[in-house]
This record gives sequence, C-alpha cells and structure tokens, in this order.
Amino acid sequence: MASEADFQALMRIMPPHAGAGDVVDWAAVEQGWGFQFPVDYKRFMEVYGGGAIDNYLATISPEPFGLDAAFQGMISETRNARANWDRRPGGQGVVTASSSLVVWGVDASADLLCWVTDGADPDRWPVMVWNQDDRQWTVFNCGMADFLLRMFRAEFDECPLGDLSLWGEADPQFLHTNEEKRLRAAGLDPWTGEPDPFADAEYN
Repeated sequence: MASEADFQALMRIMPPHAGAGDVVDWAAVEQGWGFQFPVDYKRFMEVYGGGAIDNYLATISPEPFGLDAAFQGMISETRNARANWDRRPGGQGVVTASSSLVVWGVDASADLLCWVTDGADPDRWPVMVWNQDDRQWTVFNCGMADFLLRMFRAEFDECPLGDLSLWGEADPQFLHTNEEKRLRAAGLDPWTGEPDPFADAEYN
C-alpha cells in the first residue's frame, strides 16, 4: 500500500524545508511499541519530521513506549483514540480491538489520524480517521503518504477532516516544530514570515 512513488509525489507537492527531518532510533522505538512502522512514515520522519502542515495538521514523531507520555505525543494521542474507539456506537469490522489503533497525526479540529495495526505488514495498514465534528470513525485503504496526497488532490468522496484547510491544497507548507519555534523566537509569524510581536509568547 505504501510506496516510494507516493512519497516522491508528496515531496513534489510539499517540498521539505532546509533543516527538516528527525533522527529516530527506530530499533528502540519499534522494540517499545512491539511492531515495525510503515516505510512511508519512516521516510516522512527522515525528510520532514514532527511538525505541522499549513498550521492545521500536526504530524507526530514516534516516542519510545512508556508511562511518561508527552502531551499531544504519539502515546497520549493513541490513548485518546483508543478511548474514543471504546466509546463508539455500534461496530466497525476493520478494527478487532482499540489496541490496534496508533495515532500519527492530529489536527486543529481535534480529529485523530491513525493506523489500524492489524496485520503483519505495516506497509498495508490502512488509515482510520476520527472526525470530531461528526463523532465517527472512517477507514481509508491507503497509507500515510497516500492519504496526504489524496487530501491535497481532493480525491476522496468528501473531505475526511473537520476543516477544508488541506482539501485540494495545491501548495501545502510543512514546518518542522524546531523551525516554527525558531521563527517565533525571532518575532516572526512562522506561517507568513511577517513580524509578530506576540509570536514567541507561548515559548516564554
């Protein structure tokens, strides 16, 4: 399901900025979670890393599994997703248990973007989205990179997320968390580049 062609297409639509990307100890992370992560997600972390797309969708870097979960990190958001799944009305046959869900993205509409980790091949894990506005789960038979591509190309039957910010977005912008912090510290709005005297308020 995940493919290098999808990732190359994603890079053409959303070129990474200089200094983006994270160095991840995949051996430690995967040992803690008990599975290997999809190849397109590993490539995304290598090239882009943890950050945000158009100040709307946050892509989450992996954490070693443990009790001390970072706020809005992969562990804490995965717990949120699993709690929402357990409270769902009715059934959703593609997921055998809430423990199958692992979150890779969250957005400003409080939607959760997950993998369904059932199955031995992580590159075939589908994406499942919790739409906070609709209060429902929807599964998409594609990986992370392909999901983002289809969002930017508006190729789903309708927008899966609670806002149209990325729907049909021909020129999406990615900012690594560190770059956003650097720009705010310099007194700039990281998304416009314009001076903003309050830009660094949340980091002081």
